[in-house]
Amino acid sequence: MARQQNVAVVGAGLGGAATAALLREAGFAVDVYEQAEGFSRLGAGIHVGPNVMKIFRRLGIEDRLAAVSSHPDFWFSRDGATGEYLSRIPLGAFAVREYGAPYVTVHRGDMHELQMGTLDPARVHFGKQLATVEEREDGVLLSFTDGTTAEAAIVVGADGINSRIREVLLGPEKPHYSGWVAHRALIRGEKLREHADIFEDCVKWWSDDRHMMVYYTTGGRAEYYYVTGVPHPAWDFDGNSVPSSREEMREAFAGYCPTVQALIESSDEVSKWPLLNRSPLPLWSRGRLVLLGDACHPMKPHMAQGAAMAIEDGAILARALAETGLDDHATAFRLYEGTRRERASRVQAVSNANTWLRTQEDPAWVFAHDVFAEPLRMAEPA
Repeated sequence: MARQQNVAVVGAGLGGAATAALLREAGFAVDVYEQAEGFSRLGAGIHVGPNVMKIFRRLGIEDRLAAVSSHPDFWFSRDGATGEYLSRIPLGAFAVREYGAPYVTVHRGDMHELQMGTLDPARVHFGKQLATVEEREDGVLLSFTDGTTAEAAIVVGADGINSRIREVLLGPEKPHYSGWVAHRALIRGEKLREHADIFEDCVKWWSDDRHMMVYYTTGGRAEYYYVTGVPHPAWDFDGNSVPSSREEMREAFAGYCPTVQALIESSDEVSKWPLLNRSPLPLWSRGRLVLLGDACHPMKPHMAQGAAMAIEDGAILARALAETGLDDHATAFRLYEGTRRERASRVQAVSNANTWLRTQEDPAWVFAHDVFAEPLRMAEPA
């Protein structure tokens, strides 16, 4: 094959879309391959911290995302049984002033739509489930289950916790079940309006072994979303998620205060998802293949920074490749890993421990971070 000068990003989720846009902004030709047939407004809510909004500023979508998002003035943590405030972490104008950008909560689909708009539609390829990856002297050959093939100089695995690129690098290994499930529900319409006076913009309800995170997903407060973390002995259901119910939620949060009970009673449909995890990876790249986000360092969602870490990964990878060029991708990958491993590992550990902002702590080490100001650091050779 002739020497390739394009980048293939496998996976067009939040991390993959951001990485492709940042590589394109850095001057590279980028093709994105996504196994889904297309995207619609699926999913639910997401937190977007100032550390990510500064990246979106570079991509020209910060203001548009802010316009459709909710802007909480605080992250509140409260005792689930008594309602007592455990922490009041200032956001709002404080975040803009101290961290350099707003903190918003938004529907994941609305954010993803804006991200996809930063890409060249002609180079986003849907319905491309990866079958095999063959690394050659001058590039990589990707083969898909529909019988088509593609070539690239390097391949970025942004394909999530079940990453096919990770499997190529490290062999097949299923993620392990963490012992926790997440319930998810959106509250809309009259039920939301009925309780608007007690539903705070962004609040996490805690007890010793479970929690409920709640926030608005639109600037007009038309949707209120909650996601839980609840111990469950085994994921003994078929599929990525299963239906849950108000009855199951009442049982899971028995003894929680009236506001939480009102949330449960207001939800029409509740789903239940397993929280999966992996051990830290021994490598982030090999040859012409490199991993990011959940393909590289998956974490429980308890810190609301999983997608943020994937997007930060993409920004540093783009910076490193811009410095070295595709012909010296090996150096770029060492710069990328050397710059990202410590921060991603720290966030992974805090998120998995589920301690983030439960008490009155300073979140500046996360929110004030600027990936464009961070010095690139070389990883030690494996």
